[in-house]
Amino acid sequence: MLLSSVPSLSDRLTAEGEANALHALGEVSLPPRLRADAATSVLDITEWFGETSGGIRTYLLEKARYVDARPWLRQTIVVPGHRDRVVDGDGVRLYRLRGPHIPGQRPYRFMLATRSVSRVLRHERPDLIEVGSPFIIPWITKATAQSLDIPMVCFAHTDVPRQFAPNAERDGTLRRALARASAWYLRRLDRLFPLTIVASDYAATELARIGIDRVAKVPLGVDLERFSPERRERARDTRRRFQLPEGPLAAFVGRFAREKELGVVLDAWRDVERRCGARLVLVGAGPMESMLKAHPYGHRVTFIPFLRDRDALADLLAAFDLYVAAGPLETFGLSAIEAMASGTPVLTVRHGAVLEHVRTGGGSSYERGSAGSLADEAVQLFACDLSALGEQARRHAERAHAWDTVFDRLFAVYRGVLER
Repeated sequence: MLLSSVPSLSDRLTAEGEANALHALGEVSLPPRLRADAATSVLDITEWFGETSGGIRTYLLEKARYVDARPWLRQTIVVPGHRDRVVDGDGVRLYRLRGPHIPGQRPYRFMLATRSVSRVLRHERPDLIEVGSPFIIPWITKATAQSLDIPMVCFAHTDVPRQFAPNAERDGTLRRALARASAWYLRRLDRLFPLTIVASDYAATELARIGIDRVAKVPLGVDLERFSPERRERARDTRRRFQLPEGPLAAFVGRFAREKELGVVLDAWRDVERRCGARLVLVGAGPMESMLKAHPYGHRVTFIPFLRDRDALADLLAAFDLYVAAGPLETFGLSAIEAMASGTPVLTVRHGAVLEHVRTGGGSSYERGSAGSLADEAVQLFACDLSALGEQARRHAERAHAWDTVFDRLFAVYRGVLER
């Protein structure tokens, strides 16, 4: 069953209307708490929530959908924006607090509104706070949370030390020093939390490597109704709508950032196209876009801007023959699991969390940094029965990644923290 065009909760929470815009949060009375008698209330706060961001934004909005449908739960989301705003669902409230863009990291913004954060926490009085970004947020939240005796947990969405030194021993002295410093910082940060939540074995292993072992694994999910192989029946129309090339197609969907290692994909794809005729599509936006377009193979790549319309994205993922998950530092790989749910096999790098999905069937992997290995694996996949691989991929998504199953697990983890 495909979703209707009725505006969803996520549409309402992220719409940029004027009605709920505030001149300044500190100068107005805050609205009464929603579901004041809710059995469990959680406040999510993160800087990693932008207009064109992906996984963390999807996770929070799916959690909002889950909470909104359960009258005994309440959720507050606090994220930065270009102005102060408050938007309500039935049991979910989203605060946008004005903050400047993070240089070189658009669409992300700093969360610098310390007094507004404290005011929101004191007003909403959640049972538990989930911190979704590791730098400014924990420290501007800590004092108020402690004064109200509200426990904080961390969701480790990013492999921070590897962001500084992604290639370990091959990186320079400065990068290795920054990685060591960030590991020290994360160990210090860990003292604030009784528990850190991770979405994969890879993320848990990376934290254990730097001395953080109080973790709970809760893999993320996918909307199995929206991301469905049923959409493959109209793949021809979808390809025509987005003016995609004829023939076999592979794609990446996400942020065009250095850590995604998309340059290796473009290095490989001239050979892939020569050997089997497959073309490449990149969907998204990010700081590396101009560099990717200037790549020697860039003129053969079809670029599609970031898609806010999740149904259009689901159509696209079902219209591709292969999904390429090139990022070696993924702590889950939400776009990859959406592709698998759509019946699209995945080719991924042999490092990071997406490899955990592919090992169950539904794809293959290549050596990190090797354009030759990527090209060989891609050509072999295009010679396989992609429909059968897509069926395996769908079964993997169905087994453990329905969002309701994910959030049942997550709220069980919350209850465990609250009962300590």
